[in-house]
Amino acid sequence: MKIAFIGIGNMGGPMALNLYKAGHTVTAFDLNKDACDNVRAEGVSIASSALDAVQGAEAIVTMLPASQHVEGLFLGNGHGLLASIAKGALVIDSSTIAAATSQKVAKAAEAAGIAFIDAPVSGGTGGAIAGTLTFMVGGSDAHLERARPLLEKMGANIFHAGSVGAGQTAKICNNMLLGILMVGTSEAIALGVANGLDPKVLSEIMRRSSGGNWALEKYNPFPGVHENAPACNGYAGGFGTDLMLKDLGLAQENAMVTKASTPLGGVARALYAAHSLAGHGSKDFSSVIKMLQKQA
Repeated sequence: MKIAFIGIGNMGGPMALNLYKAGHTVTAFDLNKDACDNVRAEGVSIASSALDAVQGAEAIVTMLPASQHVEGLFLGNGHGLLASIAKGALVIDSSTIAAATSQKVAKAAEAAGIAFIDAPVSGGTGGAIAGTLTFMVGGSDAHLERARPLLEKMGANIFHAGSVGAGQTAKICNNMLLGILMVGTSEAIALGVANGLDPKVLSEIMRRSSGGNWALEKYNPFPGVHENAPACNGYAGGFGTDLMLKDLGLAQENAMVTKASTPLGGVARALYAAHSLAGHGSKDFSSVIKMLQKQA
């Protein structure tokens, strides 16, 4: 299949490569030159623009930072990409954005004769590289079945959450919980270390006890515990603090609309906002432990 992949950063790059390695013809584009160079070095063709990337594409996969980027790309100010995508093509948007934005773009896509699903992911950069991501899909059964052969090359779990926008709702619920868990895990480890405990030993005790969670299992925030975690690389790469802050903001906006009570989500958002304002927005979200640790 001829695929256009737009947004080839820490997550999108490995996802595009997995499609390419599976034998698909992939043409990619990103505004970041380094991201383009990284994927080009693996053999993927790089287009000069998003418009060039989608020419003749049967499927378009997008992995963009926020709602405004997705809406701007596809709808623009009367000059969006939908006008240049072939009728009958399939759009898979794996960005994490507001459900309302997915629904708005999907409605315009349908009017243009283009299939659309929202398919945000979980699993981090490690999952993107390994092709073991979890996809949370919003869209029709028929559109999901069209997308499934591609999703299976990038992920190990595919969940149909409901109609368009449902994937985004599931994703913000998941990431709100992740943000809360990372703050709680960081607090617990920081407390133990302040009392002289070995962070590796403490993490293993909690991992095998009732406090066990994904951060303790695979993404420990303390340096030296998990060899491949961002904490062991100066909190570089991974999932940025500002991206977590964006997702927690989406959760709080949704909670206001639906009048849902999310007090811990609100606290987590405030902590990540403070961490970002302190100059750590580009660092992995697990670096939030730094603001909770006892200072020497």
